[in-house]
Amino acid sequence: MHAKDILIDGHSRIREEVHSVVEGLGPDELNARPSHDANSVSWLIWHLTRVQDDHVADAFGLEQVWLTQDWFKRFGLDLPRHDTGYGHSSTRVGKVRVDSGELLTGYYDAVHEQTLSVLGELASQDLDRVVDERWEPPVTLGVRLVSVLSDDLQHVGQAAYVRGLLQNAAA
Repeated sequence: MHAKDILIDGHSRIREEVHSVVEGLGPDELNARPSHDANSVSWLIWHLTRVQDDHVADAFGLEQVWLTQDWFKRFGLDLPRHDTGYGHSSTRVGKVRVDSGELLTGYYDAVHEQTLSVLGELASQDLDRVVDERWEPPVTLGVRLVSVLSDDLQHVGQAAYVRGLLQNAAA
C-alpha cells in the first residue's frame, strides 16, 4: 500500500464519521451546546471542514472550496471570510449556527472531493516537500496531511460525543 492510499483511506473515514454524526439531527440538536462554553456539533463539523479546506488548499496552492464554491455565502455566518474557527471564543463558537445537516455535509463533501483529487495525484517524494517554514523543523506536506487527518478525527469524535450527550439528555 502506498502512503497516498493510507491518506485517502483516512480521509474517507472522516467523511463517513461526519455523515454518521450529522445524520438525523435537526437545527436545534446541531446547534445545541452541552454547556455555555462547549462546542456544538455544527461548530465542530464546520471547524474541522474549514481546517481541512484551508490547510489542503494552502499546501497544494489551491483556492479554498469555502470561497470558490460560495459556501461562505451559503452558511451566511457573521465571521470573517477566512475564519477557520481556530482560537474561537465561546461567543464566536455561538455564531456558527446552521439550519440543516445537509449544509454541513454538503460543504464537507465538496472539501473531501478536492482533498481526494490532490491526494490521488501524490507521489511518495511529494510528501517531503516543505509547505510551512514558520515552524522548527519546517512542516512537510506529509506532516501537514497527517496533522489535518488527526485534527479532523479528533473533532468528529468530539461531535459524536456531543451528539451522544444530547441524545441521552433527551431520553
